[in-house]
Amino acid sequence: MQRYFIELSYKGTRYHGWQVQPNALTVQEVLETTLSTFLRRKIEVTGAGRTDTGVHASFYVAHFEVDELPFALSDLVEKLNRFLPDDIALHRILPVPGDLHARFSAIRRTYHYYISRKKDPFTLDTSYPYLLPLDLDAMNRAAALLTSEDDFTSFSKLHSDVKTNICKVYEAFWKEEGGMLVFTISADRFLRNMVRAIVGTLMEVGRHKISPDEFREIIALKDRSAAGTSAPPQGLFLAGIEYPVIP
Repeated sequence: MQRYFIELSYKGTRYHGWQVQPNALTVQEVLETTLSTFLRRKIEVTGAGRTDTGVHASFYVAHFEVDELPFALSDLVEKLNRFLPDDIALHRILPVPGDLHARFSAIRRTYHYYISRKKDPFTLDTSYPYLLPLDLDAMNRAAALLTSEDDFTSFSKLHSDVKTNICKVYEAFWKEEGGMLVFTISADRFLRNMVRAIVGTLMEVGRHKISPDEFREIIALKDRSAAGTSAPPQGLFLAGIEYPVIP
């Protein structure tokens, strides 16, 4: 049995996230159905992690296993893309060692969050329109504190099933880019709702409702109720996943 990685992207607007769930359309379900149809056997796909309803992925990785392929890999990507909906695109399918896991072998993930600074009907599904003033310098001072912390309980979804809220954040910063404020954050792992909770709280810093020092205190409290409201899902993109070895 050979394991294959799939590199893909998707617009999450009409999906209830990545993971299969009852009575809801998900990216995983669509991908499994399409693969099973083409390969003429039941295919189960394992993703690099969950994304919530309305969240997008400009880069995502999943894996599946099959004993043989009826097409060359390059042909399979082309054929699958013809039948997948327009909001899911496959970029590459490649064989990998059997112990390389799309979720558990990942060593670094990167997210982007987009805030639109002008009214634009064409970015409503892919950014958070917010036209009031935001202090970008203060938001960056607060964001920089994330790299020196490790317990992110204050930004974790309550009652989740994870065993630890410890994460290593490698970088976190804001920049202006073509009428957008773009937040970039990279870490070894992320908690459920973590990025959106961080963005919502950093926006409170940008509105001068809290200071960067108070942002640090919120982290230290390890209390989700101390942090701000989560930013809306449509501005969030999973943008990068790194592995120790990819052929």
